[in-house]
Amino acid sequence: MSSSDIFASEVLGTMVLVLLGGGVCAAVSLKRSKAFAAGWVAIAFGWGFAVLTGAYIAQSSGAHLNPAVTIALALKEGKGATPWSDVPVYLGSELLGAMLGAVLVWLVYYAQFQVTLREPDAVEMKDANPGPAHGVFFTSPEVRKPWLNLLTEVIATFVLIIAILTQGLVKDVDGTVGLGKLGALITALVVVGIGLSLGGPTGYAINPVRDLGPRIVHAVLPLPNKGGSDWSYAWVPVVGPLLGSAIAAGVYNLAWG
Repeated sequence: MSSSDIFASEVLGTMVLVLLGGGVCAAVSLKRSKAFAAGWVAIAFGWGFAVLTGAYIAQSSGAHLNPAVTIALALKEGKGATPWSDVPVYLGSELLGAMLGAVLVWLVYYAQFQVTLREPDAVEMKDANPGPAHGVFFTSPEVRKPWLNLLTEVIATFVLIIAILTQGLVKDVDGTVGLGKLGALITALVVVGIGLSLGGPTGYAINPVRDLGPRIVHAVLPLPNKGGSDWSYAWVPVVGPLLGSAIAAGVYNLAWG
């Protein structure tokens, strides 16, 4: 596959992933939204459906949509490994797609942002870091203990990546290896499970660009009273998923490589 094909597929897939995932966060978090205060279950399932939709859109490139997946597949031994020469294209397109998706969330919920961020409580938080709209764009911990937060992201991402890698071990009666198109559905359900079971402490980034791309967009968008983008925490949802990915790939290579 050419670099341009990878780029187009991953940009579009990751853009839709973040549009739908960030969109459900906006729907639940922003006032004057019909889904306002719908709760964590709605967010977990919304992100699962976001992964499902983005993965089907990006089938032609393998639907990485996540640097943690790209790195794991590059580290993976044997058939199906991603060439290291393709890794920069994947990473760049995933970050760009995530940023575009975040901009689209802002456009779709523009009126809700204006209403919510001009409320008295938001005005009082205008200098807060993270600010009152951060949950739409990026993650932050409920209890700020960076090394424990990092461990949470490592474990959650390990679950995601090992679930993806082991799909290739499944063999059908006709000799077909892997889950094929069903793999996207299984991965989406895994993401829902991670959100429900492991997402409480940190908001489960489990994807560096899902957090970093929208965080950059939050920092530059002209949102009223938006507060800070919490850059002191930004390394956790980047480093944690990458570490979890590398550990999962190592375990896979030791057990099945």
